[in-house]
Amino acid sequence: MRGLITAVIILAVFGGGAWYVWDYNTNPNGGKAKKEAARAERNAEAKTHDPHVGDCVKVDHPNGEPLPTIVDCTSPSAQYKMGERLVGADKQCDRSSYDYSISVTGRRMADYTMCFTKV
Repeated sequence: MRGLITAVIILAVFGGGAWYVWDYNTNPNGGKAKKEAARAERNAEAKTHDPHVGDCVKVDHPNGEPLPTIVDCTSPSAQYKMGERLVGADKQCDRSSYDYSISVTGRRMADYTMCFTKV
């Protein structure tokens, strides 16, 4: 009798754990799906603040740091157009060619400077 009770308890514990893992990985409204959706949303948001040459941006200063946001070049909120990205901490934009620059220092990437002209 004792062995049967022990077997039932062990099956219940392992069965519950197996159900949790299965549900976490397959439920479209929770667990892994929520984590993936949040990661995709963060990546999409980050891309709007990483302009490439030719992109128009508006620049906000939310925490005292300039934050470029990509906008349509025909939009009235467009302030600058990115002309060049210089890689290296010591690189600076040519002041005769560009009106504004933002230097970016990163932990996981090389330092770079973005050079902009007014739209």
